[in-house]
Amino acid sequence: MNTETNPQNMSKKMGFAAGMLTTFVLAYAAWLVSNQVYGMKLPFGIPGKVLEYPLWGALIGMAGNALLKLTGRHEIIQNGIRTELFLKIGLILLGAGISFKTVLTAAGGAALQGMVMITSVFFFGWWLSGKFKLDDKLRAVMSTALAVCGVSAAIAAAGSVLAKKEQVTYVTTLVIITALPLMVIAPLLAGAMNLPQEVAGAWFGGNIDTTAAVVGAGTIYGEEAQAIASIVKATQNAFIGLVSFLLAFYFVVVVERKPEERPSIGLIWERFPKFVLGFVLASVFYTLGWVDGGKGSVIEAIKNWAFMLAFVSMGLEFSTAELRKMGWAPVIVYLLVTVFNTVLALGVAWLIFGVWMPIK
Repeated sequence: MNTETNPQNMSKKMGFAAGMLTTFVLAYAAWLVSNQVYGMKLPFGIPGKVLEYPLWGALIGMAGNALLKLTGRHEIIQNGIRTELFLKIGLILLGAGISFKTVLTAAGGAALQGMVMITSVFFFGWWLSGKFKLDDKLRAVMSTALAVCGVSAAIAAAGSVLAKKEQVTYVTTLVIITALPLMVIAPLLAGAMNLPQEVAGAWFGGNIDTTAAVVGAGTIYGEEAQAIASIVKATQNAFIGLVSFLLAFYFVVVVERKPEERPSIGLIWERFPKFVLGFVLASVFYTLGWVDGGKGSVIEAIKNWAFMLAFVSMGLEFSTAELRKMGWAPVIVYLLVTVFNTVLALGVAWLIFGVWMPIK
């Protein structure tokens, strides 16, 4: 038996260890920053929690990326950056906090609004980004983020279609940047239009793309608006698993199918991202009460850490060259779909909560 140490294998192992250590150290730094900002009051009374931890993870990861490249150390840690691993762990655990009963037990109007908004906004975003000739994976991540629930939906969609890290970072950054002003502007517009509390809340929940910003907007407008906004957003969140499954299926059977391939159960299973099944199974366990991944649980904490590590890893792998390739077209598409989403959500919220199913 050859007991001589292979220098190349040793180098890979050291690089893996260095990469993992770097990722964890930067994630811890990002967590400290996130917790510090969380309790702060920003200008215009904006709560610091709107600047969610994925933003700090990505920013600190990119700062580490730049520093490592400047010092010539980036290649050393490359083997230890495991973005997909952390993403998949986080996505599976995400299911452990989403109940299938949410859609059924939430207000009927919230479920109806969720289905109308998700379908309409996703297909409009997909169509418009196609007109701008965006990459199919970027189209999927962006359309899902806008249609479902922002950052979490973008992460889930990215896992389903195997999107590039730069694409996920790009979209999640756009989500957070646009959610912040919308959290303040939407309640002001609702007040100017004299919207009832329930209609305003439904509008915020169907339009603003992060849960923290939705709750923030509802809080600014009133207690009832906050409650309805939270229900609508929670209902849309419950569709993440279904949308992820459909995206994965579509990409396997249509987008990534080679000309010589014939779709079959075996081929679909081989190329199907198995984490989607983990997400669904975790959601079933949560629905049955076998696990608890809800707010304040250990599972939620592990999930948040997995996502933090994933976003730091994305930052470490971030490539400005890839970003330049994407250009301004995705920004234009994102803003146009946001306008469409805002107008449609207002109309749907008014019809459902103001006319058909008013809450009295």
